[in-house]
Amino acid sequence: MKFKDKIIWITGAASGIGEALAYQSVEYGGKLILSDIDQTGLSKVVATCESSGASVLNLPLDLSLGESIEKAVLLAMEHFGRVDVLINNGGISQRSLTWETPLEVDYKIMNINFFGAVILTKAVLPHMMEQGGGYIAATSSITGKFGFPLRSAYAASKHATQGFFETLGIELADRNISVTIAMPGRVQTNISLNALTGDGTPHGKMDPGQATGIPADLCAKKYLDAIYKRKPEILIGGKELMMVHIRRFIPSLFYRLARKVKSE
Repeated sequence: MKFKDKIIWITGAASGIGEALAYQSVEYGGKLILSDIDQTGLSKVVATCESSGASVLNLPLDLSLGESIEKAVLLAMEHFGRVDVLINNGGISQRSLTWETPLEVDYKIMNINFFGAVILTKAVLPHMMEQGGGYIAATSSITGKFGFPLRSAYAASKHATQGFFETLGIELADRNISVTIAMPGRVQTNISLNALTGDGTPHGKMDPGQATGIPADLCAKKYLDAIYKRKPEILIGGKELMMVHIRRFIPSLFYRLARKVKSE
């Protein structure tokens, strides 16, 4: 019961890693605030958590709308009075070439993946400071460490996430608030199905790598354990994680490998 009676807020909780985080948080004794733009999927996850005896606030949220985020924080504080663990997990991916991606799609991805997390964190942070501590986490990606074909805006949003939350963690070092950045590789979720194409519509296809990735529940357990241990960052996945180390130590090999990835 690592987070017994802690108030844990998870965005992107209707499916994938977020859904798995919700179920694992119940096992760890947490009381939940679950948010997602997909209200149907979110309600199913909430019902499953409640059937296990958890106290859950169903709080639908569109991360692209700053005003709705600030209102959601007020509702969360009215309901539970505090937030002990904030997991910025909501996001959307991309499958389109840079020159075929209009700016409105770039803006949408940045607004959801980066600014949504920033706005929510800045709205929750004063409450955490007042209560004397807490945990903040952000779901980045291994593409937060390097660029990758068909993911220009997505990689940019994750690079921005890395920079913001790494800085925040350093600044909060003496305030009993830890910051953890999770960098998943291939995890069995629907992220590629929902990824935006150049015209802004869903990709609608399961990537082969995604289908053979690690189970979402394993990812969630590693993620929550890293938050509990107050680790600054954690890589989660399989052999694809080697690309992070190759990019750092043998960049010439990284570029040769990345250029071989099919772009169509």
